Amino acid sequence: MSKKITIEPVTRVEGHGKVTILMDDHAQVKETRLHIVEFRGFERFVQGRPYWEAPVLVQRLCGICPVSHHIAAAKAMDVIVGAGNGDGLTAVGEKMRRLMHYGQFFQSHVLHFFHLSSPDFLFGIDGDPALRNIIGVAQHHKELAVQGVMMRKFGQEVIKVTAGKKIHGTGAIPGGINKNLSIAERDSLLVGTELLNADKMVDWSLAALEFFKNYHKNNQSQLDNFAAFPSNHLSLVRKDGALDIYHGVLRAVDAEGKRILNDVDYHEYYNYIEEEVRNWSYMKFPYLKHLGKEKGWYRVGPLARLNTCDFIPTPLAQKEFEEYKSYTNGKPNNMSLHYHWARLIEVLHSAEVIRDLLNDPDLQNEDLTVKGKKQLEGVGVIEAPRGTLFHHYKINEEDLITMANLIVSTTNNNEPMNTAVNKTAHAFMDGQTHISEPMMNAVEVAIRAYDPCLSCATHALGQMPLEVSLVGPDGRMMDQKLKNG
Repeated sequence: MSKKITIEPVTRVEGHGKVTILMDDHAQVKETRLHIVEFRGFERFVQGRPYWEAPVLVQRLCGICPVSHHIAAAKAMDVIVGAGNGDGLTAVGEKMRRLMHYGQFFQSHVLHFFHLSSPDFLFGIDGDPALRNIIGVAQHHKELAVQGVMMRKFGQEVIKVTAGKKIHGTGAIPGGINKNLSIAERDSLLVGTELLNADKMVDWSLAALEFFKNYHKNNQSQLDNFAAFPSNHLSLVRKDGALDIYHGVLRAVDAEGKRILNDVDYHEYYNYIEEEVRNWSYMKFPYLKHLGKEKGWYRVGPLARLNTCDFIPTPLAQKEFEEYKSYTNGKPNNMSLHYHWARLIEVLHSAEVIRDLLNDPDLQNEDLTVKGKKQLEGVGVIEAPRGTLFHHYKINEEDLITMANLIVSTTNNNEPMNTAVNKTAHAFMDGQTHISEPMMNAVEVAIRAYDPCLSCATHALGQMPLEVSLVGPDGRMMDQKLKNG
C-alpha cells in the first residue's frame, strides 16, 4: 500500500520548510520533495524606494546573515553611484567591508557547526533526541560549547565595530562606508581578553578542524557515503583563482573538475543563469543556461568554493586546503557531509583574514566614499556563508528602484538539497513500513549539511514539534510519530 511521509517542520535550520516522501506499494521511496513554505517578497517590497535605502532594507531578509545582503546590495549600489564594478572603492572602504564580511562568515559558520550540526556528530544521528541539541552539547561537552559561544561572540563584535551594531547595521553605503575603525575598536579585537582575541580565534579554529578530522577518521564510511552524489559547483573566485568571498569572477566546474563556466563577469550573470519555477515550492531552481535544466543545476557554499578555487590566500587555511584536496586526489569533492569540513577550513581562513585586517593601518584612513557618473542599473555578487548571492537592481531618473532580482544562496542549492533528501530517503527508508526518529533525523541531517537559510527566522532552540504520518491511499492512518523539539 502506498504511503506519504511528511516531515514538518525541518529542525535546526534557519526558517521553515517541510519534506514529503512518497512510498510505493512495495515500501520503496518513489518521490521526495523539500518544500519551502514561506513566501519572500523583498523584490517587490523595495520597488519605489530610493536606491540608497536598499542596503539597509534588504538585510531584513535574515537575522543570521544580514551582512551578506547588506554588502551585496551595497556593491550593486556602488555601480549605480559610479564607484566602479566592485573594485573602485577606497582602501579603507573595501577593507572595512571585507572585515565586516569575514566577521559575518566567521560567526555564521561557527553558529551552524557548533549549535546546529555538532549534536549529530557528538551524539549520533540515532542518538537520544533529548541530548541531540545545543543544551546537550553544553551539558556533556562544556569546553566545545564555550568555544562555540565565544567564537560566535567574536564574529559578532567584528560586525558591530564595522557595521555599527551586531544585527542590521548600516556600515556599507553606496560608494563605500560610513565609518572607519578606531584604534580602540581595533585593540578590543586584536588584543581583547583571554578568551576573546584574534589569536585565540585562530587557535580555536584549528582545534575545531582537528575535532572534525578525528571524527571523520573514526566515521569515514558514514561521512563519505551519506548523501554523496556528483554535481556541478559554482562560486566566485579571485581573478588569479584564489578563494575570495567579497569579489571576483564566476567559475563553475562539473563533478570531474572540468570548467563549465570559465571566470565570467558576474555583472552579466543573467546571460549564464536561469531560474525554473515549480508549483510545489516558493523557492526557484537555478541552472546554467547552456547546460539546461536537467544537467545545469549546481551546488554553492563551502563545498563548492573549495571545489572551484585554486588556492586559499592565508597560510594555515591553505595547508588545510591541501590536505582536504588530497583526500579526493585533487578532484572535486561531491560528499554532502564534507560541507562541514570545508566550512571549518573557511572558519580558519576567516580568522586569519580578520587578524590580518585588524593589523592593517588602512582601516584608520578617513577617505570613506567615492562617487562618479550615476548609472541606472547595478549588480552586486558576493559569497555569503551559504553560497553565491546575487543582487540586481534598476532605478529610474528619480532615483527610485524599479526592479530588484535576488538569487539567494539557498535558492542556488535548492536542487542539490532535494537530491540529498532523495538519496537519504532511499538509504534509510526503502523497505521500511514504520517510521523511526533516526529515519526522520537522517533526512534533516542531509538538509542541514547545506546550512539552508529558508527565511529570516532562526530555530536553534525552543519548541520545534515535528509530526510524521504514514497515510494509505484510502486516507487511513498507517503509522504516526510526533517529536516535540
